[in-house]
Amino acid sequence: MIIVKLQGGLGNQLFQYAAARRLSLLHQTELKFDLNWFAEHSAQKYALGACCVHEAFATPEEIAQLKGTARKGINRLVVRATQKLRPYYIRSVFAEPHLRPFDENILRTPPNLYLEGYWQSEKYFTTISDVIRTEFSFRLPPDERNRAVADRISATESVSVHLRRGDYISDKYAEREHGICGLDYYIKSVEFITKWTKHPHFYIFSDDPSWARRNLSFDSPLDFVDHNGPEKGFEDLRLMSLCKHNIIANSSFSWWGAWLNTNAQKIVIAPNQWFKDRALDTRDLLPSAWVRL
Repeated sequence: MIIVKLQGGLGNQLFQYAAARRLSLLHQTELKFDLNWFAEHSAQKYALGACCVHEAFATPEEIAQLKGTARKGINRLVVRATQKLRPYYIRSVFAEPHLRPFDENILRTPPNLYLEGYWQSEKYFTTISDVIRTEFSFRLPPDERNRAVADRISATESVSVHLRRGDYISDKYAEREHGICGLDYYIKSVEFITKWTKHPHFYIFSDDPSWARRNLSFDSPLDFVDHNGPEKGFEDLRLMSLCKHNIIANSSFSWWGAWLNTNAQKIVIAPNQWFKDRALDTRDLLPSAWVRL
């Protein structure tokens, strides 16, 4: 059994599922979710239920068994330290070190494993890309309003533009870790798209639509997609994936909007600096075909 710890927003959960799903298929074993993180972080919600994933939830006993904390009184820090000393092929817990490149040792782990981390690289699931695309399709069709937007996206040389602000400004940890993409990044990205495409039509997605409306102005047509609230983030994700091209923020949410875009001629533009700390190694975070600006 593979148990994956889910945490963060929809984009993070998609990465975590994708890495764990590859392991479950590699070992031909069951995949289950640990949702305990959400009980302590009420601002975020479990969100994979909107997708056609294999949905199963681990019991407290199953989690404790794999994490080695089934015995009463055992020190969790000691358990974690002990796990790190074991060879990969006998570990029952595999935790990702902070923001590191693709770790091929994940493929050497055993079929009974507790997986903890963010796993933000397509290299964790490239070999099962078709499976992931199928399982990250959505259970329900879009409602009438989103269908109308999807039809306009289909009829134009559509380009999604994602601005992530929200917690990147209000949350001290997120602001210190990520920061926001400046207007200069979006101006350069729009210029690049305009140079390489004819008649682009920009669709703006943001968790701060008022700010976006005040500050974004392009010579090309643009629509602000601001009718889906946080509870319908999957609707925005679906619409971004339907656009022919994508300008993403330093956000796993719009990363997935671009990755799920099936246009063979798509142009995806991503920020060259993903984190505030330039020393962090992000070599495996973006697919090689994407443009860094």
